[in-house]
Amino acid sequence: MSEPTVTVVVIDDDKSIRRFVRMRLEADGMTVFDSSAGAQGLAQAATRLADIVIVDLSLPDMDGIDVIRELRSWSTMPVIVLSARSSEEDKVAALDAGADDYLTKPFGLPELTARIRAHLRRQACGGRAGEPQVRFGAVTVDLGDRKVMRDSRIVHLSPTEYRLLSTLVRHAGRVLTHRQLLSEVWGPAQMDNHHYLRIYMGHLRHKLERDPARPEHIITESGVGYRLMGVH
Repeated sequence: MSEPTVTVVVIDDDKSIRRFVRMRLEADGMTVFDSSAGAQGLAQAATRLADIVIVDLSLPDMDGIDVIRELRSWSTMPVIVLSARSSEEDKVAALDAGADDYLTKPFGLPELTARIRAHLRRQACGGRAGEPQVRFGAVTVDLGDRKVMRDSRIVHLSPTEYRLLSTLVRHAGRVLTHRQLLSEVWGPAQMDNHHYLRIYMGHLRHKLERDPARPEHIITESGVGYRLMGVH
C-alpha cells in the first residue's frame, strides 16, 4: 500500500510563484491546491484537509497575519510564511501569530521543500513532546527522566536552563520568537527581558555545543528568536 499523499495549500497572489511551487511539490509527490486570496485559501485549507499551508503576507483581501491567526483558531497544522517582507517586525509578527517558519522571497525551492519535510516530521511525532529521548549532535535529552547527557556524560543544567532546553526540544525545527520563549520559560511578565535569553542561551551553548562560538544546533534567528536544529 502506498503512503498517504501530503496535501499542501499555497496562498499567494503571485500566479508565477504558485505555479513555481506547485510544480516542484507535485514532482516530490505532494498534492497541491493554491489560491490567490486569503479567504479562499482558508476555505481550501479546511475542505482539502491540508497537512501544511504556505502563505504570503501581502494578499488582496486580507493580511497574511490574519490568515495565520484564523488558521490557528482551529488547526495546529504547520504554517510556513513565504513573503517579500523581510523586516524583523514582520517576521516576529508572523511567528507570534502562530507561523512555524518564515522564508523571504526570493527563495530556493530545495530549502522550501526541506523545511516542509522537517515540519511534517515534527507534526507526525507530536512536536517531540511524547518522545522519551531526543538527540542532536552528541547530546541526548531524556524528557521522561529530565536528564541531559553529552558524549555519555551527564550535563548539569539549572532548572531554568532545562526549561529553556525542553521548550526548544518540544518545538524542534521551529523558529521561536524572543517573546514566545520568555513567556513559556519565565512567564508573561518577563516577555521584554531579552537579556535573560541571551545569558541562558549562552549557558546552553557552552554546555551543549561542540563550539559555542559557532553553534550548530542552538541557532540564532537574528532579531527574531532561536531555533533548535538537527534533532532526531
